[in-house]
Amino acid sequence: MEDYVKIPNKRYPEILLRVFKGHFVTPNSHVNYFIDMSALKARQSEANAIAEAIAEQYSATTTVDTILCLDGCEVIGAYLAEHLTKTGILSTNAHKTLYITVPEFGATGELVFRDNIKPMIKGKHILILLANATTGKTLSNSIDVVKYYGGIVTGVSAIFSAATSVAGMPIYHLFDSSDIPDYHSYPHHDCALCKAGVKVDAICNSFGYSKIE
Repeated sequence: MEDYVKIPNKRYPEILLRVFKGHFVTPNSHVNYFIDMSALKARQSEANAIAEAIAEQYSATTTVDTILCLDGCEVIGAYLAEHLTKTGILSTNAHKTLYITVPEFGATGELVFRDNIKPMIKGKHILILLANATTGKTLSNSIDVVKYYGGIVTGVSAIFSAATSVAGMPIYHLFDSSDIPDYHSYPHHDCALCKAGVKVDAICNSFGYSKIE
């Protein structure tokens, strides 16, 4: 896990994606690359640069009331709200400013919104922000839950996405599979790496990785 490469964004070369090659287990799949976004999500200058780049993907005619942050993207979400406000993004909120919130996860992994958070979702135009959309499963579930709570999804953005759309909506992203041409994602039950006897290097999720010794 010590060897990695940095991949610059095609339009914003100051935004660098750090990737490790190997065999990694995520909650939804096995992948041959671990994409480390810890600095992108936590370092002020990088989070701000990502937010500015994402904001440029939305026109002033898009309505956003709430930014729903997944994968620990709250810092980016706060900067994104600021940049969207500067671009004149529409909002139906009476106070003319945006909410930035995160879902709670239940015991079985489902998204939950408590009663005090529901007003930020119900009847609101939601922009979903996440770090990594590999299989689209988490994102698809998130969209379904937002709709269940009465929200209206008007945008989906990811730092990296292997998919181009989900539930008929485009996924705006800064990096995709073309930036990592040999990137592969496999179902847990049908992993080519496991079949080839390649050992697992680490268990990964949105918080990071734990090496398998």
